[in-house]
Amino acid sequence: MHIPEQIKVVAFDADDTLWVNETRFRDLEMEFVRMMTDFVDEKTCRNALFQTEIENMEFYGYGVKPFVLSVIETGIQLSNGQIPQQNIAKLIALGKDILNAPIELLPGAQETLNYLQTTDYRLVLATKGDALDQERKLRASGLEHYFDHVEVMSDKQLANYELLLRKLAITPEEFLMIGNSVKSDVLPVIALNGQAVHIPFHTTWEYEQVSHEHEEFHEFESLSELLNSIS
Repeated sequence: MHIPEQIKVVAFDADDTLWVNETRFRDLEMEFVRMMTDFVDEKTCRNALFQTEIENMEFYGYGVKPFVLSVIETGIQLSNGQIPQQNIAKLIALGKDILNAPIELLPGAQETLNYLQTTDYRLVLATKGDALDQERKLRASGLEHYFDHVEVMSDKQLANYELLLRKLAITPEEFLMIGNSVKSDVLPVIALNGQAVHIPFHTTWEYEQVSHEHEEFHEFESLSELLNSIS
């Protein structure tokens, strides 16, 4: 891959691009499904949870805390209020475990940032979710010093990226976004005439899964593969 000459800023998503995140959510979901077997089947449980998450998004946004609230709400609804209190307590504890989990960097993350730091590009972290949680993870990752700017967005839609570009004082054509979500990290940036690179993660939240037929972005299996391409 050749990075276009006009690019001034290279931005990275955080969760499941630089470090592991989604698998921990899915582990909590699996435990929740097991808890609910006395009330509903697995498919009904998962579908109901996803619907609750979508409905709550405008109130809670993204992150561990919104997810745990949606899990508990779904459990109360599906059990008609009969979900045992000890199960609710366990779900809260599992959420705290995610918040306190050590950061597991993905292959090539630090090496890619090391290389790009030696170039003239400004490096930006552009993520979404709970600001407190994302700031904690960034500090714990040991990657904070690589970034000239950190932006924790409430969502990753056109308007959010437009605001980010204004803060950075650059045009869309000068912006390159690298992330694991086609929906959040790729398509909005392309719609703005920016550049995007997709790095798939083996587990993707259903909400982030979209069909696409765009040819305007590059895709690599890992950051290590991307690094080999640009270095």
